[in-house]
Amino acid sequence: MSRRTHVEKLKNEKWDSETEIKTRIEVARSAFQSMKKVLTSRRLNIALRKRLLHCYVWPILLYGCESWTIKEDLRKRLEAFEMWAYRRMLKISWTQKVTNEEVLRRVGCQRELWKTVKKKKVAYLGHVLRHDRYRLLQLIMMGKVAGKRRIGRKRKSWLRNIREWTGIASAAQLFSLAREKEKYQKLTANLH
Repeated sequence: MSRRTHVEKLKNEKWDSETEIKTRIEVARSAFQSMKKVLTSRRLNIALRKRLLHCYVWPILLYGCESWTIKEDLRKRLEAFEMWAYRRMLKISWTQKVTNEEVLRRVGCQRELWKTVKKKKVAYLGHVLRHDRYRLLQLIMMGKVAGKRRIGRKRKSWLRNIREWTGIASAAQLFSLAREKEKYQKLTANLH
């Protein structure tokens, strides 16, 4: 990690996910650039290049994504990075005016990165709630930690992300469902 990134991390006193996500995107972009010859080679078919992207670049980007609280602008950044990678793989310049739908058609896939982030976060909640060794983390997630909240509007919370994605309004319902492994796995698999 460069000195500049380290200083930026220290300045992040808000403890939000924005700086972490931006850093992860840049590190993944750098990994893509280091593999550019392979990922943009027309000698390899697009399916193989896409698998290489998913194998070597996505894990760098998604490291620790289970802990991110994601707002709309951060979701758009992640999706923009995904499209950036596909456009570079196809050697499409930004001046060519090719739509995202056309890029996805040429690659032969749908947007996958955002779905992966959602599934990882939801699966992580189920994992934590089913195992007693995470007792402190369970208390934090359930909001049973003593203290007062700051004045002002509530910030988007990690748990609220999951409640919105699953469509379960009550945290208590979500927690009880997460303890039933088979039902929860079905819920995770059916996320859009």
